[in-house]
Amino acid sequence: MATSGDAMNHASAPPRPPLGWNTPSTRILIGLAIGLAAGMAVGGQAPHLSEPALAMTTPIGRLWLDALTMTVVPLVFGLLVTAIGSAASSASAGGATARAMAWFSALLIGACAIGALVTLPLLDWLPIPDGGLTLRSTQAPSPPVEQGAWFEGLIPANPVKAAAETSMTPLVVFALFFGFAMTRIREDLRISLARVFEGLVETMLVIVRWVLLAGPLGVMALGFGVGAQAGGGAAGALLHYVLTVVFACLAVTVAAYILVALVGRISPFAFARRAGPVQAIALGTQSSLACLPAMIDASSAMRTSVSVSSVVLPLAVAIFRAASGAANVAVAIYLAKAHGVALTPATVCVAVLVAAAVSLAAVGLPAQVSFFATIGPVALALGAPLGALPLLLAVETIPDLFRTLGNVTADLAVTRILGRPRSSQPVEASHAL
Repeated sequence: MATSGDAMNHASAPPRPPLGWNTPSTRILIGLAIGLAAGMAVGGQAPHLSEPALAMTTPIGRLWLDALTMTVVPLVFGLLVTAIGSAASSASAGGATARAMAWFSALLIGACAIGALVTLPLLDWLPIPDGGLTLRSTQAPSPPVEQGAWFEGLIPANPVKAAAETSMTPLVVFALFFGFAMTRIREDLRISLARVFEGLVETMLVIVRWVLLAGPLGVMALGFGVGAQAGGGAAGALLHYVLTVVFACLAVTVAAYILVALVGRISPFAFARRAGPVQAIALGTQSSLACLPAMIDASSAMRTSVSVSSVVLPLAVAIFRAASGAANVAVAIYLAKAHGVALTPATVCVAVLVAAAVSLAAVGLPAQVSFFATIGPVALALGAPLGALPLLLAVETIPDLFRTLGNVTADLAVTRILGRPRSSQPVEASHAL
């Protein structure tokens, strides 16, 4: 979405203005609304026209989606390689940064796991409605991996083949190996190679921006097909999807309260009182960056070490998006369930690790780009096609509110944990604040 939200937060940019009628996200949402309405009208009032209309709109939507999908593999690979080099440089810059990076990595994996653990039973309890089945793309899902054999493809014997087949899990593994190995070569060679991948990422972003110019038309074409096939059930399916993702974000927010109480030595009530103004700003701006001044004040009020918070908070705002990671896993699982993909504990674990790695790598991506760059690899790791992602992108505004809410809460929690007072007894009971 072209909001300033954390699903696709540009970490180095100033907060963007609120949604207006001329923003890319609004144009895409309008395109979806027109497509759904037209599809429902044709399907309900003139069903004899549905087939010829779909014959025209389906190729348009498919071509637009293919143009967007073609950037996923090089973009994700380039992001991972450059992110590892950047993380290695940051970790070598100081002890506080190294500790923060370690906590970010561990907690992001935990958040992605929470996203999976709450989404799977939720969809079993409240299954995807019939209209949600129209979110299926014409592309068949990947064949299920036999139980016990899932790990055999983790190391790609041929990375080029893995890239050609969009096998994201082995490709991510190869990118991690490549990135860490690149930090061990001679500095002049490392810098030259890093610039190549930085150029690759920037080039892919230019292509994505070009493709997104046609976003309203592409989403309109895809929405027409959904509306014609599902009728009014399409709106119910999208609402069901929104509530599922929001639930995953809220689960991470609650987990942050529990973690900071157990490890940060502060009562949940005291933490909630200090975090409240920050969360209000988060809901109003949909931007973690806009919350940074308020987070600094809140950390100071919680008697968090200033030397720690001055390092950890800016770093957390830039790269630690716990609720977004959980939401990305929830979206991927939703797509997998909609396509009838058999999910095993092993494949879900792999998807969680892929989601964490890609989330850390996708720093500073603008607007709609990161929605595809962070969710696409996770969905592909589960074997789910990406055909419905543009439709889900169009309704991302509401989940993005709760992504930002969870992200800033987790940022404050990890800052408190790393910078808590180191006395021999707890000093942060609720009455102490």
